[in-house]
Amino acid sequence: MRLVLAAVGRLKAGPERELASRYRDRAAQLGRGLGFPFCDSVEIPESRARRAPDRCVEEAAALATHLPAGGVLVAYDERGRADLASEAMAERVAAWRDAARPALVVVIGGPDGLDASIRTRAELILSFGAATLPHGLVRVLALEQLYRSLTILAGHPYHRGEAG
Repeated sequence: MRLVLAAVGRLKAGPERELASRYRDRAAQLGRGLGFPFCDSVEIPESRARRAPDRCVEEAAALATHLPAGGVLVAYDERGRADLASEAMAERVAAWRDAARPALVVVIGGPDGLDASIRTRAELILSFGAATLPHGLVRVLALEQLYRSLTILAGHPYHRGEAG
């Protein structure tokens, strides 16, 4: 199963880009032995449409090109679930892999959010809580959560759960 983070916008050079790269690289390295041979991060250019709804539609179309037939779409959206424990996420990731789904594509919208077409296609919609966070930080956190899921599946001590 391929792991892909597709996010609208470009991370500038700096701490967020460095952290995002670090977690993507860690996930790629650990994932190979767990049935996740590929982990990548894709940046979708922000739409230049004049109206916000039109921007969301254009960005959704670009995000959708990264979801292969039968792939799993997970979206980060302010209206998503904020109560999914890391262990539960890891279980879902393993179940999707074991069901021979070709890819897990995690999407993050642009400044105007995600179009309804993405939210309705998503098998899981997550949020990092009620606070509004910068997109670069959301990208880092999403990649960290992918990496954390893999460490849980590998029995790696990175995730120590309630006892840690």
